Amino acid sequence: MQLEAHLPAVKPVPAAWLQPLLALALIWLALPLLFLRDWAAMFDQWWNISTYTHVLLIPPIIGWLVWQRLPQLGRMVPQGWWPGLVLFGLAVLLWALGALANFNLARQTGAVAMLITSALALLGPKLGRALFFPLFYMIFLVPFGDDLVPALQMITAKMTIALVHFTQIPATIDGVFIDTPAGLFEVAEACSGVKFLIAMIAFGVLACHVCFRSWKRRAAFMTLCIAAPILANGVRAWGTIYLAQHIGAEAAGGVDHIIYGWVFFALVIALVIAMGWRFFDRDAAAPMVDLAAIEASPLFARLAAMQIGLRPALLAMALAVLAGISWAAAADRLAAQLPAQVHLPEVAGWQRIDYAPATPWEPRARGADHRMLGRYTDGKGHQVDVFYALYANQSADRKAGGFGEGALTPESAWQWLSPGPPLDDAQTDRLRADTAVERLAETRYRTGNLLTGSNARLKLANVRDRLLLRAEPTMLLILSAENARGNQPAEALAAFRQAAGPMDRWMDGIGGVR
Repeated sequence: MQLEAHLPAVKPVPAAWLQPLLALALIWLALPLLFLRDWAAMFDQWWNISTYTHVLLIPPIIGWLVWQRLPQLGRMVPQGWWPGLVLFGLAVLLWALGALANFNLARQTGAVAMLITSALALLGPKLGRALFFPLFYMIFLVPFGDDLVPALQMITAKMTIALVHFTQIPATIDGVFIDTPAGLFEVAEACSGVKFLIAMIAFGVLACHVCFRSWKRRAAFMTLCIAAPILANGVRAWGTIYLAQHIGAEAAGGVDHIIYGWVFFALVIALVIAMGWRFFDRDAAAPMVDLAAIEASPLFARLAAMQIGLRPALLAMALAVLAGISWAAAADRLAAQLPAQVHLPEVAGWQRIDYAPATPWEPRARGADHRMLGRYTDGKGHQVDVFYALYANQSADRKAGGFGEGALTPESAWQWLSPGPPLDDAQTDRLRADTAVERLAETRYRTGNLLTGSNARLKLANVRDRLLLRAEPTMLLILSAENARGNQPAEALAAFRQAAGPMDRWMDGIGGVR
């Protein structure tokens, strides 16, 4: 009896909450099972990719945020809300568009958004307002940021070379490579600082909510959270090069590997907190929800009038999910008619020769129905390599613009150096195999009437066709040239394009689709 007297009293769940909570638990159990592929892919990134290991902390943070609101939530009454069903339908649509485009970021964002919007549909606008931040914070479950890597590499490289010159170390820079007396240094993808930037953004958003009330102070703190890891990463890269001049590149690299990790990130966080501490303006004892303001709001009163029953809400969500999955499955069965064989064509003034690169290079196009790689020369010292891939459809394991596809194959001898000269209809990249061999690559995608170097535009075109259940082939063309044996890559590629004529017609002719 004494033990029972010392136990904290456990308040029973209010009767009005029982059915909505049970329904929400059912939905939150069913949705990850129905979209298991997307949740499994996200978990794999959280667990195995260092850029996203911080996401493992997001679920307990969300739980803590909800726990902080329990005293206010217990005094509120959940209700079905039909505008929440509209938002849920849009989340399903986003997932479907991602599935139709084979765009994992959209698929995964849609899968997370379904959880968020289902809570709004079953709990109502007032509770949605009370839980707004925990629900919003769930978006950080989605792994994002890979597209920032090239830009961050270039920013880090430019900051590093500026600091290297400031400290009077003789050095030259070419793209992401910095050549110094102690050796050649590369600002590789792992050194771009993207993982610390993404984690710092998640931390900054949380700190802005918990520690600040003023929106101006929140904006200033978020600016600091974005700038600090970028600047700190440049300083870290410079420090490695600076140490290498005195203790050698290998020893400096060892020091960098020890520092460059969560210890480095912890130091950056400590610095940011120290700079922002005196400006925190939220009382730690203040409730996380202003219940009186929500109840007094005419807007929330009007929104709360848009009610729907629990069973109709569950039925509507089930139908929306069924429609989205069925639509994506129908689109996956689409396949364009392709010729049995394709050949690289003759080009006026150019001849086919044996493909013999100075450093082995072969683009990747997994799942393509046809792929070809050949070399042309015009007898004037120009040599151009042509890679062509033709797809009957696009799916998860056969994406022309997917990660690791195209000119730069992961774990090969080639590394990304910098963007190449801009072209209106192509993405250009400078690649490097060693200090002597470089390659300029022009990547073009073709589907329907679209010719582009933009992966995003390709995905939008694929979405359009799959939305209409229209089968269109997709083509990938990479024109490339080495700087070996006196070949001038930009000059050789320009001469080849002029001889071949319009690239859209040339690609269509190879694929036999016009």
